[in-house]
Amino acid sequence: MGMLSWRWWPRNKTKSLDDAAFASERFEGGDRRHLLQALSAMAGGGALAVMSQSVEAKDSSDLPPPKRALTGRDEAGKSVFKSFDVTPKVVEIDSNPGLTFHELYMTEGVPRLTGLEPDPMLEGTKAFPGPGGTMFRLISYPPKRPEGYKPPPGVTFESGLREMSEKVPRMGDHFDRSAPGMHTSDTIDYCVVVRGEMTLELDDGQKVQLRQGDCVVQNGTRHRWRNPLPEPCLMAFISIGGKRG
Repeated sequence: MGMLSWRWWPRNKTKSLDDAAFASERFEGGDRRHLLQALSAMAGGGALAVMSQSVEAKDSSDLPPPKRALTGRDEAGKSVFKSFDVTPKVVEIDSNPGLTFHELYMTEGVPRLTGLEPDPMLEGTKAFPGPGGTMFRLISYPPKRPEGYKPPPGVTFESGLREMSEKVPRMGDHFDRSAPGMHTSDTIDYCVVVRGEMTLELDDGQKVQLRQGDCVVQNGTRHRWRNPLPEPCLMAFISIGGKRG
């Protein structure tokens, strides 16, 4: 996209102004709409090129950690900000460098909504909520590994799952040992690509390419996520606990 965008913009700024003036004269009394569309495409393309360069990163550590605004009520019942900072529960998976869980909030059962509840993330986290519960998290996925990449010394598939289960209790239990990356949970998951791109794979190799802003409703199905780009992908997940039929 960046290369195509820059081709739209002439290198000689003076020449570009002359061309614009010529085009204006040419379209005088004609269809000016086409001229405006062309200029808009040039300006927009350049902005997209700059924006795409600004978000490039080789690892999630290059990206600013997302902040979480947590609201509640004071003793008088007025709404207040209880905090606006990085969540106290950030989990980095050492066996898979760049894989980071930002655990934002979770509930079990029907929330009382008093506004006086303590931050549940101060007590810890879990893989997925029970029936009727919710889990809100951001996950930063590492870039696509280069050919020949090797995991950190001593790391195996099983040791990686053990670490994940230790840091996000029982998370590793949901992964399929026969197909690395495939996993299932008894939840409905609302998923949004916040930054980057992601490939979602289902059974029988069915895949869909997701870009920034694309959404998924995961109905307790077996699936796998893979980052196709050499830059991190940040995704948001809201999981609602259910019962498998």
